[in-house]
Amino acid sequence: MKIGTVNEIKKHEYRVGMTPTCAHAYIKHGHDVYFESGAGDSTGFTDDQYEAVGAKPLATAKEVFDMVDMVIKVKEPLPQEYDLFHEGQILYTYLHLAADKPLTEALLRKKVKAVAYETIEDQDHLLPCLRPMSEIAGRLSVQEGAKYLEKPFGGRGILLGGVPGVRRGKVAILGGGIVGTNACKIAVGIGAQVTVLDLNASRMAYLDDVFGASITTLYSTESNIEQICRESDLIIGAVLVPGAAAPRLITKEHLSLMKPGTVLVDVAIDQGGCFETSRATTHDDPIYIVDDIVHYCVANMPGAVALSSTLALISTTLGHGLSIADHGLEEACLAHEGLSKGLNTYNGSIVYKAVAESLDLPYMSFNDALL
Repeated sequence: MKIGTVNEIKKHEYRVGMTPTCAHAYIKHGHDVYFESGAGDSTGFTDDQYEAVGAKPLATAKEVFDMVDMVIKVKEPLPQEYDLFHEGQILYTYLHLAADKPLTEALLRKKVKAVAYETIEDQDHLLPCLRPMSEIAGRLSVQEGAKYLEKPFGGRGILLGGVPGVRRGKVAILGGGIVGTNACKIAVGIGAQVTVLDLNASRMAYLDDVFGASITTLYSTESNIEQICRESDLIIGAVLVPGAAAPRLITKEHLSLMKPGTVLVDVAIDQGGCFETSRATTHDDPIYIVDDIVHYCVANMPGAVALSSTLALISTTLGHGLSIADHGLEEACLAHEGLSKGLNTYNGSIVYKAVAESLDLPYMSFNDALL
């Protein structure tokens, strides 16, 4: 198979979908690898390093798309990339289609076989390719939230860890999954008062076992959400419904309950956001203020730590990518149910139910789409 990667063009996205190590692995399996010149520059991988393992440079993204059977990226294609795809081409990347109807329609129109990292499952029905970015985003959420609590950015002027004689800051985390757990680690580590809200009793019991008296766990009810809105200095949205749009847990009306300068960090923004007032932002303009409440909604948070993120990402995506390349997409998906869950669009059909339901578009099972 001919496989390629290109420069990410999303604003301040510095990760790369394939490192020289990845390229070498594909080549050792007998595949041809192409890359857009400069694709790895932002993460410190030079063209010479790719060429040293046998990958072939091309001058433009269009040349890569025209050459390859499978495009490996990090982030979802942007509108200027839609016309680069060819019918039957495999796209292997993060997609988050439930929050992006124009991209979904473009993939359907082009009959792209789109595999989303974020919906691939392992044998325990967990999300192995989403996990490393969730871990990073969770840890960054507290780091960024603490920064924007500073007064010059519109925050309350709160030091989350406090100092002797002054109360510690209060952090509320909506969702106790991978993002929430990693946010909890950092928030507890810097000495904040931490509350985690979730609906899953088993998950809350696990967090209680791990963190003990360092945190408070609450059921995610309307009354408890109102309570944390009144009390918290930093609220982190860490909810996930795999493949589907994020539920809106905090409404615009809830903002009136918060203290001016409270910071909201919406890690769920890739899936549409879990705050009603959320809209995607970028690393160069990360915040905005609504009703005196600071919103941080950067849609590619891990891109800020591009090298760490890239290395964490490829450790989980390479194996599935090799399976697709070695056996062909269809055979690989039929042999591995978890990989088939990553398939979101196929030959003009949506084959992931949660995406179809979120966008109110027709759904077709993968097996039916094969016929």
